Amino acid sequence: MTDHATTPGPAAHQKIDTSVPHSARIWNYWLGGKDNYPVDEQAGDAYTAVFPGIVTIARSSRAFLRRNITHLVTEAGIRQFLDVGTGLPTAENTHEVAQRIAPESRIVYVDNDPLVLAHARALLQSTPEGATAYVDSDVLDPDRILAAAADTLDLSRPTALILSNILGHVADHDRARSVVERLMGALPSGSYLSINDGSRGIDPVFEQAQDGYNESGAVPYNLRTVEEITSFFDGLELLDPGVVSVPLWRPDTTDPAPEVVAEHGGLARKP
Repeated sequence: MTDHATTPGPAAHQKIDTSVPHSARIWNYWLGGKDNYPVDEQAGDAYTAVFPGIVTIARSSRAFLRRNITHLVTEAGIRQFLDVGTGLPTAENTHEVAQRIAPESRIVYVDNDPLVLAHARALLQSTPEGATAYVDSDVLDPDRILAAAADTLDLSRPTALILSNILGHVADHDRARSVVERLMGALPSGSYLSINDGSRGIDPVFEQAQDGYNESGAVPYNLRTVEEITSFFDGLELLDPGVVSVPLWRPDTTDPAPEVVAEHGGLARKP
């Protein structure tokens, strides 16, 4: 059975503010998407004027997610995915990658951007054998996320938690860790955690551009050190090669030699 469920939440009745740039829409712009506004394009262009490499980071992040999902489906046998902070639909979304390999896969997306909610119907195109659903919730409300996800996912079965470029929006590191711990704590042994986020201490030009963006009035995104990103996996079994710059995580053999970018991530199993 195909589920096209949307769980309304705090953002359901918000209007889309087109006067302030939004990170999800800017990311969509960098990925070549069309779901953004002039204010987002202007902010994106201002960012790339300082740091053109952000486009490479955005696309490397999406490729990392694709390789993660492919491994989870083909090697780990995962058929359930909880993707928190999904952002706007572009290409190679979690359900597209998973259901292309295993049509019975079930995916729950979580975000709280009104524009993402407006595009939920476009996002929720599941295979007949599987299911997709959208939960309108903030990453800082893990209990609501889990309760709503349980309408589509069987959380007594192994599930992959996807946190792609979302924890940077949680300013306090300890609070970000508590969110991860609460979400993973509700999942059974054999579940997986996939995280990737912008990293500090790799590229000073990137840091300059990000600090300037955060001071612009847009929703801030906080870069973290590689050690801080690695700490999100405490208590879990990190898969090789550990937490690395995302192009270095099991790169496709047909791709050119990967380059290090200031975006780190990893994949780990819950024992």
